[in-house]
Order: sequence, then C-alpha cells, then structure tokens
Amino acid sequence: MPEYAVLIYSPAPADPMELTPDYVALLEQYPAKVTELGGRIVTGFALQPSTTAAAVRGDLVTDGPFIEAKEVVAGFYVLEAPDREAALEIAKLNPATIHGGVEVRPLFIAPTE
Repeated sequence: MPEYAVLIYSPAPADPMELTPDYVALLEQYPAKVTELGGRIVTGFALQPSTTAAAVRGDLVTDGPFIEAKEVVAGFYVLEAPDREAALEIAKLNPATIHGGVEVRPLFIAPTE
C-alpha cells in the first residue's frame, strides 16, 4: 500500500504540552477514523516547540526555526493508505486542520533499474 508523509502545522510555537483536553480527545479518536477509511498510521512523532529549533545554513547555525512564520511544523506521521484520495480524506479528519493544517506528500520510492 502506498505511504504518505503527513506534516502537521500548528500555530507557533506549537508546544505539545499546551494541547487542550478537547484537542487531546480529538487526537485519541483519530486512529479509529483512519482505520475506518482503510488507512494505517505507520509511525508518528510530535516535535518540541519551535522555540527549541536551530537552523543550519552552510556553516551558519542560528537559534529558532528555519523561517519565521505564524505556523510551524509541530509533528509528522507516516500513513499507509490505498491511494492519494484516501490519504487526503484521512488528512481532512486530522484535528490539526482546525487551527493549523496538514500537508500530505507521497514518500519517495527510488526507481528500480
């Protein structure tokens, strides 16, 4: 089954310790919805707040995220889904779409020779 990276965007600084109980409840319900639509979450990770980020450009290292933005990458997961359309339907149900958004991208598979 194809796999997709789902990048989760949340308002900066996207601190996972500041999630509301209502949001946590939605997150707990999400895996069942994924399964209902024929998908499977392979793995996923929340990230520390964007205030802990460091940006590296060549030899220059600066504190903070790569760019300043209202929304930052708060986490990601790998999703197995039957096809792109199913992956997008699953992504639409992610609670992150309420106050931020998600980006769905197919994982790269190197061509075989």
